[in-house]
Order: sequence, then structure tokens, then C-alpha cells
Amino acid sequence: MTTRKTAKLLELYEQMFLIRQVELRLGRLFADGEVPGFIHLSIGQEAVATGVASVLRPEDSVASTHRGHGHALAKGVDVERFFLELMAKEEGICKGRGGSMHVADLSIGMLGANAIVGASIPIALGSALAHQVRGSDALAVAFFGDGAMAEGTLHESLNMAALWQLPLIFVCENNGWAEFSPTSRQFVASLEKLAGAFDIPYAKADGRDVQAVAKASDQAVVAVRAGKGPRVLEFSTHRFRGHYEGDPQKYRDADELSGLGEHDPLILLEPRLAKAGVADAQLRSLQEAVGARVDAAVDRARKGSAPDFEAGRADVYTQTGVA
Repeated sequence: MTTRKTAKLLELYEQMFLIRQVELRLGRLFADGEVPGFIHLSIGQEAVATGVASVLRPEDSVASTHRGHGHALAKGVDVERFFLELMAKEEGICKGRGGSMHVADLSIGMLGANAIVGASIPIALGSALAHQVRGSDALAVAFFGDGAMAEGTLHESLNMAALWQLPLIFVCENNGWAEFSPTSRQFVASLEKLAGAFDIPYAKADGRDVQAVAKASDQAVVAVRAGKGPRVLEFSTHRFRGHYEGDPQKYRDADELSGLGEHDPLILLEPRLAKAGVADAQLRSLQEAVGARVDAAVDRARKGSAPDFEAGRADVYTQTGVA
């Protein structure tokens, strides 16, 4: 008999496994030329997106980064429409015009991924202000990488969020790399000290451990919904791939790359599932079902329609003579 705790563990694992399979497939599609533009994969970081989103409500809003596939999927973006979007099809979430770095679905509170480092932060700040003005108990989440810690927009947003006691959670995915450079070469202080400078409560957890992420996120969410102002969360994680797909990663030590498997959030969760009574056959069945779901989504995306040029142009220029 599956207990509630076991069911929750399986739910977290399934979400992480879905993100992993989607991104592995994206890597292959990109290599084959079926995904235009650049893609930045979050393989190895699935626990952060999954853990945070697991304690959010549909009315909560999320602003993401250029490495935002996991955030989008964890927030509830439809897998078929996700692939349609990244494969530049008219039936995509943004009609195929947003692509990998601009996935957005306002109907579920996904405010969008963003190609500008740190740009997710003021967007989430504005959303948090809107939640506050409306008088709801919804909240906003700003995902950002450690490379954004030196960006002035983070410092300004921390100040405004603290001044106005906004329902905003700042979530830093610290994978140790600011694009091609160690974070220590980008920012002299620490996020904890930065949060303290603005008197915002800060917490840190292991970003490889989806349960630890969910616990820290839940505590922050409860406080924010209670009107206690913003929170800062930092999750230490690992980026398995390069900054972008195809990055040769010559700046990374070979020992670091060879040891990444020890930090895999999926592998780290599997012993807990076994301890909770989940049989190998049950786990394999779940994995196969997710794989079939991804296969079906890719097949559907390949049959999608190419965007119409005239329709795209209509969204760029304002029509003249319109009252």
C-alpha cells in the first residue's frame, strides 16, 4: 500500500525524471538541427525546480532564467506545447516565436524564461507587487543563477522587496559557475551577507536533495503568505553540461566533470524510494511511462505547423489608422 509520503516521493522523482528526459531529448534534437537557436540545459539541477514548484499554487508566479526548461515544466507547462514551442511551431506556447530562452505561459503563472542575466528578478518583483496590491496571498518566485549576484538589478530588487515587504522569494541556483567563470571571480561577498544587508531572512540547502529543497521552500512560502515579507533561498547544485549545448567546457577541471555523477539528484533519491517500499519494477514502469510521454510529445511537435510570417509581423508593428 502506497502511503502519502511515498506517493509524494514518487511525485518528486517523476517530475525530476520528466525534466531530465525532456532535456536529454532536447540535446539530441538540437544536435540534429530540429531545435533552432541556442539551448541551455539544466541537467543536474532538476531538484531545485522540482522542489520549489512542489510547494507553489497555480496562482503563484515564477520568473525564470536562460536555463529555465526545468522551471517551466515543474510549474506545469504542457510537455507537448513545450516541444512545439522549442521546435518553432505555430501551435507552441508562444506560437513558436519564444523558443528555449523565452518560454512563457501566463495561464499557469509562468512569466517566462529570460536571456538576460538577472532579468527574471525585477519581473518577479513587479509580479509580487501586483499580488500585494490585489490583496491576495499569492506570491512570486525569482529564479536566478549565482552569476546574477553581481548584477545591480538584484541589489535594487532586494531593497525594494524589503522596503515594501513584498511576497517574493529570491531563489538562487548556485552551480558554481557564472557562465565560464567561477562565481568567486564575479562576486566578492556572499548571498547570505547580501540578504542580511537588506534585512531579508536567508536559508541555504543542498540543491541536489529535492526533499531538502522542498522543505526550505515550504518554510519560506509559509512565511511569505503570512505577510512576513520576502525571503532569500540559496541552493547549491551542479551543472552537468556546459553553459550552452555544445560548449567544450575547457575551463572546467577534468576531475570535476568525471565526478558529476555523484551529485545526480535522481540517483540520490532512488535509495529513499527503495526504503519507502517502491519496488524496482514500479520505478521502471514510471520511467517507461515518462519516456513514452516525451516520445509522444516530440512526435506531435514534428507534425506541427511552421509559423506564418505575416502573422508574426502583425505582432511587431502597430496597424495604422486603427482608432
